[in-house]
Amino acid sequence: MTSDKPSASPVWLPYTQMQTAPAPLIAARTQDTRIVLEDGRSLVDGIASWWTACHGYNHPHIRARVAAQLDAMPHVMLGGLVHRPVMELSERLTALLPGDLAHCFFTDSGSVAVEVAMKMAIQFWLNRGEKGRTKLLSFRGGYHGDTLATMSICDPEEGMHSLFSGVFPEQVIADLPLDAARYEALDQLLARHAGSIAAIITEPLVQGAGGMVFHAPEVLARLRQLADKHGVLLILDEIFTGFGRTGTMFACEQAGIVPDIITLSKALTGGTMALAATVARRHVYEAFLSDSPMAALMHGPTFMANALACAAACASLDLFEREPRLAQVAALSTMLRDQLEPCRALSGVRDVRVLGAIGVVELEAIEDMAGLKAALVACGVWVRPFRNIIYLTPALTITPEDLARLTTAIFTVVQAGAFRKASS
Repeated sequence: MTSDKPSASPVWLPYTQMQTAPAPLIAARTQDTRIVLEDGRSLVDGIASWWTACHGYNHPHIRARVAAQLDAMPHVMLGGLVHRPVMELSERLTALLPGDLAHCFFTDSGSVAVEVAMKMAIQFWLNRGEKGRTKLLSFRGGYHGDTLATMSICDPEEGMHSLFSGVFPEQVIADLPLDAARYEALDQLLARHAGSIAAIITEPLVQGAGGMVFHAPEVLARLRQLADKHGVLLILDEIFTGFGRTGTMFACEQAGIVPDIITLSKALTGGTMALAATVARRHVYEAFLSDSPMAALMHGPTFMANALACAAACASLDLFEREPRLAQVAALSTMLRDQLEPCRALSGVRDVRVLGAIGVVELEAIEDMAGLKAALVACGVWVRPFRNIIYLTPALTITPEDLARLTTAIFTVVQAGAFRKASS
């Protein structure tokens, strides 16, 4: 089917209605916590390019290590070969992660890392001779990616994927066990579905795209307890929360638990290259060891464990070791709490909350998203609100001056009612 209507743009943007969206801003370069536009304007980045640039942009140490790797070998297939950067990264990641999370499978995006985790969990049971465990249990308000399998475990009602309701295999969706009543309900749900659930999957401490909704570490402890009681695997999706964002290197540390599988991406390379990891505990890995080729994990993205990306990730881990990132998160958390709290008194604000290096101003509603975004840019900041949320997830290295510019901008635009439709 063809159309005579000319295309306005050859670039198809994410999460964007291309027919009605305003022209995107053109980024020319980045440095530290700034995005410099082609027209010369400099914007303080409040979301670190979707939470990835944890050390700020263009960090010289990461850049130098990637440049050296580029000279030596930008990429080689991981099929039958390995290279020093992936070996180093695997050793360092497994040393950092809690418990016996000791086996890393690398991909190139968070969604695919979750797909691999789902596949691992289901095949874990198949390899043990249990063919009925084909479902995942996930939670309302959850988000785990935009690829086909991950869409099936996102919130079916509130998420971005409600259009596809009924298209995917039906999973088991529950409420997070935030209290005793919900714990009991989840316990009973798991009992009813005994034999059909392969794993529980959740985002630890914060449901990101579901509205930056926080929950206590005790919730994760309850999930670990229920997973053990009912004999299912526990997957933690730490793609957003990993690498210091919630105040500890990994969110699961705050609950003192070890998931059976963990997924990592976003800040893994310090926002430099595309890379993701699905890391399994020893008993999960050992279920794939067999004389039969059919028991192997038959998955292999062409660019998995790209050498440049692995070098960037190793350099990022260097920075976590050498520089006081978690102390910076603690200081940043205090500043976010102090500076965003005045928004609570403004008209249209429902809540203000902070967790680690995540600051949230929740509005009753955002009626004019385009107008709100434009008002923020006019204040010299790059912030990308969604649903009814204005949030900050800046680089962990942001200066107090740049953070104050961000929080002041949010207060200013909310006070001015930039999120409301203009009255006729």
